[in-house]
Amino acid sequence: MESVKQAVGMSPDGPRVAWIGLGNMGRGMVKNIVEKGKYSPPLLIYNRTTARAEKLASTLPSGKAKVATSIEECVKGADIIFTCVGDDAAIKHTIDTALKVPEAKQKLFVDCSTVHPDTTNGLTKTINDAGASFVACPVFGAPAMADNGQLVCVLAGPKSEVDKVRPFCKGVMGRAEVDYSDQPQGNASRMKVIGNTFILQMVESLSEGHVLAEKSGLGTDNLHSFVETMFPGPYTAYSNRLRSGDYYQREEPAFNAKLARKDYGHAKSLADRAGVQMKALDVAGQHLQDVVDHAGDNGDIAGVYGAVRKEAGLKFENQQ
Repeated sequence: MESVKQAVGMSPDGPRVAWIGLGNMGRGMVKNIVEKGKYSPPLLIYNRTTARAEKLASTLPSGKAKVATSIEECVKGADIIFTCVGDDAAIKHTIDTALKVPEAKQKLFVDCSTVHPDTTNGLTKTINDAGASFVACPVFGAPAMADNGQLVCVLAGPKSEVDKVRPFCKGVMGRAEVDYSDQPQGNASRMKVIGNTFILQMVESLSEGHVLAEKSGLGTDNLHSFVETMFPGPYTAYSNRLRSGDYYQREEPAFNAKLARKDYGHAKSLADRAGVQMKALDVAGQHLQDVVDHAGDNGDIAGVYGAVRKEAGLKFENQQ
């Protein structure tokens, strides 16, 4: 372990760490690093909207985190720079900006965003060409899981670099790891994109089932009791979100429908390139577009339920 610390210039307390991107997921991940991670404080946090970073910092223990005013400040002040942003364009811009800083050389960048594997592979080359290191670390889980440190982290890249990231994963940000050490970083993003198709199709299946239960006379409560018994975990959690109306009542989406639609596009791209048909995914993808058309930026992936309801002659909102 001592040699790893020396390689990135760590103090005995651990590496200096920065975090860029404080959306629904990033905020919870930062909170858990501050509470349970081993690093040299303060953790630098940066968000394009400074007020969001300041609000998060105000909830964290004094001296453990500091709001950075720029991406450049994060790069200069950290050994490991985590990023968690909304889409491919955002991560490309973030990394391009970061690599303009001379101090970026020999730093370790860790991206937790959900992006196309081609984007991740491109980032690998760009970062390595600049003399820095890169690990892909997309995560599975909802914002509540991020808050509770229950994410599943998918790690890919050189093992020597993955080993520097792992102390921030299981037991800190996550409950488990999928380890693709010494595999191309794009494999982590490929797993994340394919894995997200399971989540979208789960929501589609639950939505269709709940609508059928309501219109056929079984009732959504009766269906939920079955789901709760047979499929504890994510199925039960989403079933609750549907029947409670949470899918349209939240102030901020748990899983933004526009981002879910972006993920659908990435999966569709992979499938088309591989010559694989994913017809069920296409149905869910169209329903996601219906959610975006109905709710705009406030649309949530669980709003697929509302889209299925409208197709069946019901109102989008189940409690109005």
